[in-house]
Amino acid sequence: MDKPAPKADVFQANRDRVAPLLKKLRADGIGHMIDGKIVPSISGETFETKSPVDGAVLASVARGNAEDIDAAATAAALAFKSWRDMGPAMRRKLLHRVADAIEDNAEDIAVLECIDTGQAYRFMAKAAIRAAENFRFFADKCAEARDGLNTPSDEHWNISTRVPIGPVGVITPWNTPFMLSTWKIAPALAAGCTVVHKPAEWSPVTAAILARLVKEAGVPDGVLNTVHGFGEEAGKALTEHPAIKAIGFVGESATGSAIMVQGAPTLKRVHFELGGKNPVIVFDDADLDRALDAVVFMIYSLNGERCTSSSRLLIQQNIAEKFVEKLTARVKALKVGHPLDPATEIGPLIHERHLAKVCSYFDVARQDGATIAVGGKAYDGPGGGHYVEPTLVTGAHGRMRVAQEEVFGPFLTVLPFTDEVDAIAIANDIRYGLTGYVWTNNVGRALRVADALEAGMIWLNSENVRHLPTPFGGMKASGIGRDGGDYSFDFYMETKHVSLARGTHRIQKLGI
Repeated sequence: MDKPAPKADVFQANRDRVAPLLKKLRADGIGHMIDGKIVPSISGETFETKSPVDGAVLASVARGNAEDIDAAATAAALAFKSWRDMGPAMRRKLLHRVADAIEDNAEDIAVLECIDTGQAYRFMAKAAIRAAENFRFFADKCAEARDGLNTPSDEHWNISTRVPIGPVGVITPWNTPFMLSTWKIAPALAAGCTVVHKPAEWSPVTAAILARLVKEAGVPDGVLNTVHGFGEEAGKALTEHPAIKAIGFVGESATGSAIMVQGAPTLKRVHFELGGKNPVIVFDDADLDRALDAVVFMIYSLNGERCTSSSRLLIQQNIAEKFVEKLTARVKALKVGHPLDPATEIGPLIHERHLAKVCSYFDVARQDGATIAVGGKAYDGPGGGHYVEPTLVTGAHGRMRVAQEEVFGPFLTVLPFTDEVDAIAIANDIRYGLTGYVWTNNVGRALRVADALEAGMIWLNSENVRHLPTPFGGMKASGIGRDGGDYSFDFYMETKHVSLARGTHRIQKLGI
């Protein structure tokens, strides 16, 4: 059996792989994909996308506006009928081809995403494979997308079916952008919808790759259109466009509120997966070694730039001191480094503005009266990019800003609690409600807490492990609607009721 390559060799191999990709990217630039063609913006305007590793310009990107969105929405509308009417077996075949293409290009996608977003290779190496799995899962559901219910009554045969809603807009974020884009785009295409995709302006590189792979897989022109640009320009135009029937959005809660307002005149259906300030609750009877692993992973992996991160540690008081002591040692040992280095656990943050935001919470913690036990400052990493030290805050209480506001970085706040009632109260005293994590070996307690937590997703004795058929989404300020399995089809499709009379029921006679 061959031994795995040393990490130093993998690091060099990653740099060797990404170099020609970056050279081509800089030479070609990034255009929109509209109606199967790569095109510049109608205005001719562009913007630069830079690497968070060293600030180097990666590419010149077409800057879309309302004209480009109109062209893309028109293409999606024209392609809709034929895509909707295509047999599910053929749609399934095409979406499996997309998955094949993603797998064939997984390594290129991984290293480019590292350079474009700052995410560590150890996580991005798997993200592209997960994206392919998203396409395969929904490809296999094409045949059942229209399935409904048979609900017969005495005199009628009642059935329901689903039909695709029409062209939809998908607006995706900059954290693990390739994989998250497929979470939205794959079910929309499987449902029979056409798509206009507006990726985050801070991470446009792999969105352009996805558009190209979808075309090369044989998906008809106009079915997936990608328009790059800024939220206040291209994004706003997409949410307001009358041809777009629904908007699927992943991002900040404030942006979700703005999209609801923008889409209201055209009565757009919306699906929002928004922010989170998620609790991980550790009781004294838990498997503390496993709980510690999960606590560290769910806030410090992916640079802490994940909506489902467990950014509040609620720890029972009688075990808090020893648990935090072990936690402190683990946080101090985290490796900050170049994202292409497989040894790296935390890479640079996505953008200088986001770095400034995360760093601002160091002063907030001190002003609140909390203690920064680990970290609390920027980090001088390779390339001089947007690095920050993984940070652990102790001595906090639930009403502090560091316990209420989403930092979206490698920043964990510790909150002691006394008992089950206290833990639930602290966990729910927040505007968000995306996820919750509970660690206890008392099954009754686990079920009680899971039922009481105001969150859309709960993991008991586990970190976040995504299972595609299950509903993914939050409540309160964390979102509207659910992704996953048939839950995705409920958003991208309209339910239609058809009633067939047996011919025996009495019809009232009027005008006799």
